[in-house]
Amino acid sequence: QVRLEESGGGLVQAGDSLRLSCAASGRTFSSYTMGWFRQAPGKEREFVAAITSGGSSTYYADSVKGRFTISRDNAKNTLYLQTNSLKPEDTAVYYCAATISYYGSTSPSSFGSWGQGTQVTVSS
Repeated sequence: QVRLEESGGGLVQAGDSLRLSCAASGRTFSSYTMGWFRQAPGKEREFVAAITSGGSSTYYADSVKGRFTISRDNAKNTLYLQTNSLKPEDTAVYYCAATISYYGSTSPSSFGSWGQGTQVTVSS
């Protein structure tokens, strides 16, 4: 099983940018499809973006499309989420997740390994 640790969150103003990182250790990182999810207070965890093992395919939630970019560096065992033009509604704990088999699902149950999360707070 892969172990995941997020970093890069913080308190920013609307319109600012943040780059979130997720460092992986354990099993072969390059074998996993990776995803980012987020969870705001009182809300369910929701899909943000995913990237296949080799990085050739990416998927985004409509709410972040055009503003967020998911990427990975398999040589560094690291996943990234570049977040631009942040809005107050982007405020949430952001989690990275990993799965060996991915079929395009946006459900958190499709991912078996999770990090502890990093807080992103966007003030208006």
